[in-house]
Amino acid sequence: MTPFHKRPLGYSKLLVPEVCLGTMTFGEQTDEADAHRQLDFALAAGINFIDTAEMYAVPPRAETCGASETIVGRWLARQQREQIILATKVAGPARSLTWIRNGPPAMDRTNIRTAIEGSLRRLQTDYIDLYQLHWPERNQPMFGQWQYEPDKERECTGIREQLEALVELVREGKVRYVGVSNEHPWGIMQFVRLADELGLPRIVSTQNAYHLLNRTFETGLAEVCHREQVGLLAYSPLAFGHLTGKYLADPGAPGRLTQWPNFGQRYTKPNVAPATQAYADLARQNGLTPTQLALGFVRSRWFVASTIIGASSLAQLQETLPATQTPLSAEILGEIDAIHLRYTNPAP
Repeated sequence: MTPFHKRPLGYSKLLVPEVCLGTMTFGEQTDEADAHRQLDFALAAGINFIDTAEMYAVPPRAETCGASETIVGRWLARQQREQIILATKVAGPARSLTWIRNGPPAMDRTNIRTAIEGSLRRLQTDYIDLYQLHWPERNQPMFGQWQYEPDKERECTGIREQLEALVELVREGKVRYVGVSNEHPWGIMQFVRLADELGLPRIVSTQNAYHLLNRTFETGLAEVCHREQVGLLAYSPLAFGHLTGKYLADPGAPGRLTQWPNFGQRYTKPNVAPATQAYADLARQNGLTPTQLALGFVRSRWFVASTIIGASSLAQLQETLPATQTPLSAEILGEIDAIHLRYTNPAP
C-alpha cells in the first residue's frame, strides 16, 4: 500500500487519514484478539483514526452494549494516546435501545454527560478527539426511511441545549471537537447557525451513509458542508456487503444481512439488486473487483474527509484496506454516473 493522504476535518485542526477504521463489529462478529490485530494492522498502515460508539457492537443489544469501546480501550491503553485520533458517539432516543440510560429518554445535558463518562471509562482515556451525536433526536427520515413525515413530530431536546451541553465538555477538556451523524441539511445549518450566534462549539463533521447505492449526500448536504466547513465521514462504503457482489451470486452468503435479516432494511428496496449487478459488471469489465470499484469511488469524492471501513476479521481488512486506494479513471467515473442516473439512490 502507498501512504494514505491526510485531509483536514472540517474547520478543525485535525488532519485525518483518508480512511478511518470503524469498530462496530468488535464484540459481536469480531472477538477481542482479532479486533486488536485489526487495530495494529491499521495503525501500521498509517490509519490512526478510530471510530466507535457507546451503543456498539451491532446489531445493538444489551449484552454487547459498550463492548466495542471496551475492546478499543484495552488496545488504546498500550498506545501513545496523542498519536491516535479517537471518535465515539452518544446514542439518542427513539431507537428502542432501552438498555442505554433507560431509553435513552433525551439528548439533554444529563444524558450526554452520563454517556461520555461511560465512554471515557471504557476507552481508558481522559479525552475524546471527536464526540458525535449518533443520530438526531428530532423526527427526520433515517436508517432506510426516505420521506419526511411531519405528522410524526415529537417533543425533543433543542439543538441549542445539545450544544450547550457539549460546550461544557469541550471547556473541561473531555472533548476536543464535536460532530453529528445521520444528519440532514436543516440540522447541519441549525447547529452551525446557533454555534456562531451563541459562541458555542461548531460541528466539524457529519457521519452519514455514502456509497454507490446511496448518494443522497450530494443533493443538499454537499453544498451545505462545503460552505460551512463540515467534513463528511462516509460510512457503509460497501453497503453492508452488497457492493462486494457476494449476495448476487449467493443471497445466503455469510454476512451480517444473512445472520440478522432485519438489520439491513435499507437494502430491501426493488432497485438494489439490479444496481448492484450493474456496478459489479462495470468493475469486472475494467479488471477490478466490485469491492475495489465501490471503495475507490468513495475515496475519490472531493467532499469525503475520510471513508470509514469496518471488517469482521483481519483477513477481510487486509483485503479492503488496499482496495480503498484503487484509482478510477474519468471514463469509469462517467460510467458510474450513467448507472446512477439509471438507478438513482436505490438504498437511501
